[in-house]
Amino acid sequence: MLLIAACLLSLTAIAQTGKVYDDLSLPSKILNGERKFAIYLPPDYETSSRKYPILYLLHGGGDDQTGWVQFGEVLHIVDKAIREGKATPMIIVMPDANTGQRGYYNSVDGKWRYEDFFFEEFMPFVEKQYRIKGEKRFRAIAGLSMGGGGSFVYALHRPDLFSSACPLSAYIGAFTLAETKQSLERWGVKDYKESDIEPYYKKYSVLPLIENIKDENKKAVRWYIDCGDDDFLYEGNSLVHIAMKKKEIPHEFRIRNGAHTWTYWRESLPEVLHFVSEAFHQY
Repeated sequence: MLLIAACLLSLTAIAQTGKVYDDLSLPSKILNGERKFAIYLPPDYETSSRKYPILYLLHGGGDDQTGWVQFGEVLHIVDKAIREGKATPMIIVMPDANTGQRGYYNSVDGKWRYEDFFFEEFMPFVEKQYRIKGEKRFRAIAGLSMGGGGSFVYALHRPDLFSSACPLSAYIGAFTLAETKQSLERWGVKDYKESDIEPYYKKYSVLPLIENIKDENKKAVRWYIDCGDDDFLYEGNSLVHIAMKKKEIPHEFRIRNGAHTWTYWRESLPEVLHFVSEAFHQY
């Protein structure tokens, strides 16, 4: 009897485990090549026919689609949150933004169009390939550092697509127009015109995006912003918080003990899962 009970417990544990695939790919005409991505599928995905909400989870600079899998422990953390009832079963998709050119944005000269790829090719591919609930209320975005900046920008550009956005330790882009030019020079970007700088700054820096937000979009996205008190990006995240307060944009702003580390982001992920699940559940 004890052996049978142990076997049943073992089978239950297996049944409660999701699956992660971290070497998937799709062809991209926009980026002229194959693009990798990783995906987390919830425990009952293969045994059900239901559709699921989706979270796009963006990695930081220097990582790729495997970052959240290897260092972020997505499988363990998400399984645990679902098992404990703190998160609803969801599909989590992690794209690679480290191949060809690093980053989630279109380049200033328009020759590298990652953002266009994300919205025009990647999202349609994923949401056709997997059983996704395609409405805005069942879609969220989150990310760390460079991916935190991507989360900010994508949700500000397309508030019609995301119910929640959770930037973690986000790089918010240049604070000023002059800093934008300095950043382009520091990154070795040369093939652009002076007239390109201001439009690029207004499109890919978070502060001007917030400053120019339309009134009807102020409450379009639920925001959860999280940054450690010892993080070198603390100032930018604090400025975003202040700018959002001035613009009366509802948001949650969390400062916890910690730095720009995976230890911090692994602790953030359960809170992100709970926050986006609230919208998936309609509060």
